[in-house]
Amino acid sequence: MSELTPQDVSAAVDKYDDEAREWLSDMIRFPSVQGNEQEVQAYVLDLLKELGLEAEYREIPDDIFDDPEYSHNENEQSYEGRYNVVAMQKGKGGGRSLILQAHTDVVPQAEWTEAFDPQWDGEYVTGRGAMDDKGQVVIILVTLAALRDLGIELAGDLETQLVIEEEVGGNGALALIRQGCHADGVVVGEGSSLNVFPANRGAIWFHAKTTGKSMHMGRRNEGENAIEKMMEVIARMLEYEKELIADSANYPLFERYEAPVQICIGTILAEGWPSMVSAECVMQGGVGFLPNKSMDQVKEELLAAVMRTDDEWLKEHFELTYPKLHNDSYDFPGDHPLPVTLNTAVREFGVDSEIFGWNVSCDARLYAKLANLPTVVYGAADIVQAHSTGEKVKMSEIMEGAKGLTLGVERWCNGGE
Repeated sequence: MSELTPQDVSAAVDKYDDEAREWLSDMIRFPSVQGNEQEVQAYVLDLLKELGLEAEYREIPDDIFDDPEYSHNENEQSYEGRYNVVAMQKGKGGGRSLILQAHTDVVPQAEWTEAFDPQWDGEYVTGRGAMDDKGQVVIILVTLAALRDLGIELAGDLETQLVIEEEVGGNGALALIRQGCHADGVVVGEGSSLNVFPANRGAIWFHAKTTGKSMHMGRRNEGENAIEKMMEVIARMLEYEKELIADSANYPLFERYEAPVQICIGTILAEGWPSMVSAECVMQGGVGFLPNKSMDQVKEELLAAVMRTDDEWLKEHFELTYPKLHNDSYDFPGDHPLPVTLNTAVREFGVDSEIFGWNVSCDARLYAKLANLPTVVYGAADIVQAHSTGEKVKMSEIMEGAKGLTLGVERWCNGGE
């Protein structure tokens, strides 16, 4: 066919408006928290096959637990019967290949009792995963359907990856990368308000422990209070946060953020009794950082900041480890052909899309850092909706997102910029 126009794409995408909403509502009904992803994966596998694609399950071997990049967590379990879903469309040759990726797992419902009962008010679909990340899965599905209906024959290969365990650190994506996936570019579906992000902030979770010397409260001054020691740790860490923010100011693609990096004090638990000096205190939290610092550098600097204390007991009775989430930062130039191609396509539909860095972390960094693939994040709705009670997505934005992605895929895979 002749050159694909935005008008062609709009006509092809718009006819899926009702089906797209049904797909999203169906997916929300599956409570696909970690360990319970089987039903939603079976559902998207069937949808991909209905679209005429050669889709299959990809096993995740249990030896991934030993991978140094594996994200450990309290709920980790065998991957027997729990799969990623992959569909490949071979190109005719001579073009650029692309991976479209999104995740189907969601965070727990918490206090939101109707989280898995999708609601439609004529504008928004509300439910757990509406935005993070099942709405982005729908953008990919509509894109694939539109390309099929338009009769587009791509020159480059197009691979779709619908993965599990993004919410606990990206273990599904890690498995595919270790199995050798590769392409000339990757688009990871996450809520970007239809902006294009070729850079992500990194994030690591820390586990800090202070040990004290327990005493009865009547002899408090003879003891060493682990809680008070942790208060000193917090003070030193928050001083380091100021340094981290200053060091990261005006880093390319992140200039618009006043404080794109941060230290979060998440949980504190102390042992003891109200009338006892606490013997042990444990704190967990996270550090966000930009590509101007490596993950190892951040770990070293955080420990060094605590060790600047004048408290000699604390220096000898403090432990700092990183046993859980460890998402690295990454960046590709904003003028790289992948973000430029996608951003240009999105803007042709009247969307005020921009190219800049994302002060959030997701699966994208695995493709960028471990597989060294040009990677961008793109999708509908703002990240503020993620993990929230009342999580929702505007269906019109999903459809606009699919239009931009459809045109972007065609131009990328067929060589246009």
